Order: sequence, then C-alpha cells, then structure tokens
Amino acid sequence: MDDNDIKRVSRLTAILTLLQTKRVVTSSTLARKFGVSVRTIYRDIKALEQAGVPIIAEERKGYTLMEGYRIPPVMFTENEANALITLEQLVQKNNDSSLSKEYTGAVSKIKAVLGYAANDKTDLLSKRIAVSPLVANTGTTSSLALIQNALTDFKVLKISYKSESEGKLTNRHVEPFALYYNLQETWTLIAYCRLRNDYRMFRLDRIQQIEQLALPFQPHKLTLKEFLEAKEKNFGIPDIPLS
Repeated sequence: MDDNDIKRVSRLTAILTLLQTKRVVTSSTLARKFGVSVRTIYRDIKALEQAGVPIIAEERKGYTLMEGYRIPPVMFTENEANALITLEQLVQKNNDSSLSKEYTGAVSKIKAVLGYAANDKTDLLSKRIAVSPLVANTGTTSSLALIQNALTDFKVLKISYKSESEGKLTNRHVEPFALYYNLQETWTLIAYCRLRNDYRMFRLDRIQQIEQLALPFQPHKLTLKEFLEAKEKNFGIPDIPLS
C-alpha cells in the first residue's frame, strides 16, 4: 500500500466519522476539510457506498447516514487519550457530582478501546497527574447531567429554587436554554422561567429539587451569544443571576 492509498483510507475513515457526527455534510465542505477536489469526494462517497455504508444523498443539501446506522468505536490516538485522561483530574474537582461520574465512565470506555501498549502508558500517566489539595472539591450539585438531557430533548424542568437575594424558596417550571460556568466556579442554568415569563439564571447549587417533566417545549430562537451580550450590556458582566 503506497502513501496515496494510506491517505485515501485515512480520508474515508474521517469522512465516515464526520457523517456520523453531523446531520448533513456537503461535498464542498468535505473537499475543503480534506484539501481535495469535489470530484475526489464523489469517488470517496461511491467507494463507501460500495463497501455497504448506507449513505443518503439529499438533493441540494448534502450527504447523511441512514438513521440508526452506527460504525464501531473509532480508535483514539495516544495523544487524544492522554489529553482526556489529564482533564479527568480536573473534572474530579468539579462541583457537580453527576458530571464527574459520567466523565469517569467515558474515560473507562476510552481505555477499553486502546491497544495494550497505549493502555499501559495512559495508566502510568493517570498515576503521575495530581491536582493541588488546596483546590476545593466542593461537590455541591448533582443535577448537571439531568439538565443536559432536558436541554437537548426540549423537556420542561420542574425546580424548587432558593433565591440568593431573598432566600425564598419558589417552585418553577422552566425551559432549559443553556449552561454557564461563572466567576464563582459554579454552574448556572439559563432558562425561560414560566413563572416570570422571561429568561432567568439559576445557580445549580441553589436548586433544592429538580424533576424532568414529559412536557415538551419549542426550541428557543434566541442564541446564547445574544443572551450573554444583552446581559453584559445591561449589567456589565453576564454573571449576575436573575432568578
């Protein structure tokens, strides 16, 4: 196998991975990404189809994979695995226990697909990385994973929230919009509050109870960038909770 064949196999694998992570990808986008002609991309797509990959060509849109089709796990490079394992130590200090748990599970799966030699190296690396004990391990919240799911599934959350200013507990139905990590090193939920009929920011460590409802909501047209810019314009910084 010469260098051109190796490059093509690598490109075909990368195209297949990209198709699995994107809803629709155009031939021109693929051509720019891999530095080849659109005609070459056409040949690559045809080769993948001949290999049995169910690629659907949507007219005037691009290429997509048949719904439900999945390729086996892609092998991580040693450097990619090392980067994630290095971050694991920092994630363990994060103040949301659900995030720490899910990240640890993800790293375990990454180690499972590494070769023996690479696995030995990552095990060594994980034992040679430490975070100063002076960095607090607060672990004050456990709802980040639940909120992430509600945000991406467009499901209403029912929360009991203790406001910072008044210390008053209120029950709210909110539409999760975004997550924001603020200067106090705490996660904040940006959501449309049906009680206030406006967007509000809720510190996760002040949410006393939380429940995802089966009630759906329409995706928000506002972008996170627009929200943060408006907040900064009115209050100087976007970190002030408005709940």
